[in-house]
Amino acid sequence: MFREMRRKKQKLSKERSIEILKKRTSGVLSVIGDDEYPYTIPMSYVYSNNKIYFHSALKGHKIDAIKRNNKVSFCVIDKDEIISQEFTTYFRSVIVFGKIEIIDSETIKREAINKIVDKYSSLESQESKDNEITKEWKALCLLQLNIEHISGKEAIELVRLNKENI
Repeated sequence: MFREMRRKKQKLSKERSIEILKKRTSGVLSVIGDDEYPYTIPMSYVYSNNKIYFHSALKGHKIDAIKRNNKVSFCVIDKDEIISQEFTTYFRSVIVFGKIEIIDSETIKREAINKIVDKYSSLESQESKDNEITKEWKALCLLQLNIEHISGKEAIELVRLNKENI
């Protein structure tokens, strides 16, 4: 169903790809937008148990696109270092494919927003977090991306460096 990576030596393990998803704080969500043009949106997210959660407004281009077609991809860049003298970049990234849904369940919605708030506002008190969630609750849409495929890749130079350091 999903293509095999052409440059297999550069493929990251599923475990390493998940580490990157857990560590990073933003990525780009791609949906099928108006007139079937790709529509990409930079998004904050949280990864948990083979799912990625996003918060969103209740209306807009992204929500309309998701309602029409729930197949999406999400890309996170872990490294992008320009190496001028080599005419290249040392990169590492992860792409996730899956189906996204608007969370209807109040319980799952609460769990998802708590995970997001914990990731991005970990230094705040629980009372402060709860107050902010309550204040924004009615205008808040939570999205759940159910991961079907993960593909991570890094520059061949990084693969070689990792082998040298073993």
